[in-house]
Amino acid sequence: MKIIHCKSVAELNEQASELLVYEFRENPHSLVCAATGNSPTGIYRELVSKQFSIVVENLRFIKLDEWYGLGADDAGSCEYYLRKNLLDPLEVSSDRYITFDGLTDNPEKEFEHVRQYLVHNGPIDLAILGLGTNGHIAFNEPADVLQPQPHLATLSETSLSHSMITGNGNLITHGMTLGLADILQAKKIILPVFGQSKREIMGRLLEGKVSTHLPASLLWLHPDVTCFYCENDS
Repeated sequence: MKIIHCKSVAELNEQASELLVYEFRENPHSLVCAATGNSPTGIYRELVSKQFSIVVENLRFIKLDEWYGLGADDAGSCEYYLRKNLLDPLEVSSDRYITFDGLTDNPEKEFEHVRQYLVHNGPIDLAILGLGTNGHIAFNEPADVLQPQPHLATLSETSLSHSMITGNGNLITHGMTLGLADILQAKKIILPVFGQSKREIMGRLLEGKVSTHLPASLLWLHPDVTCFYCENDS
C-alpha cells in the first residue's frame, strides 16, 4: 500500500482526482467501483470539473454498496448520492452503470446479477473506497469471517450512526455490498482518508497487520493500493 500524506483535504482531492484522470486516459473503458459518503465527495467534484480533459463516454461504473431499505429517490441512499455527485454530472447512461436495488424483496437476485456481470465483464479496473471508523470497507464489517462476493450484511452500530441515514426515519439494519474478493480483484484501488475521526483507525491500519476484524487491513494484500491521507478535517 502506497501512503500519500496530504497537508489539506483540498490537496487530497486534487491529487486523487489527478490520479483518476491519468487512469481514465490510460484506459477510457475502465470499470470503476464507486464508494459514497464524505471521503470521495471532493474527489468526485474535482473529477467532474476535469471531465473535459478525459473521454468519459465509455467509462462504466458499479455501485459499491447500498442501504437495504432505501430507494433511489431517498436522499440518504447511495444511489441518490452517486447520481447527484458522479453519474449525472458525467452523463453516465444506464447501460454503463451496474447497481442493485435497495428496495428489492429479493436481494439475492440483485447480487446474482452483479456476480454475473463481474464474471463476464470484470474484474473492476479501479475501485474508489472509503475507510469506516471501525475499519470496515463498504459494508464488510469486522468479523471472524468475511464474505467474498456480493451479499446482505448485518450493519454495525458504527455504520448505523452514519450521517447518510441518521434522522431519516427509516429502520435500517442491513446493507447490500460487494464482497472483499470482488474488491481485492480490482486492478487498482484508491483509498482516501481524512479527518480527526479517522486518526485512530488509520493508526491501526498503518501497523500493517492483517485481520478480518479490521477489514481494511486486507488491502495490504493487494499489489496496487494508493491511500491518500490527511490528518485534518479541512
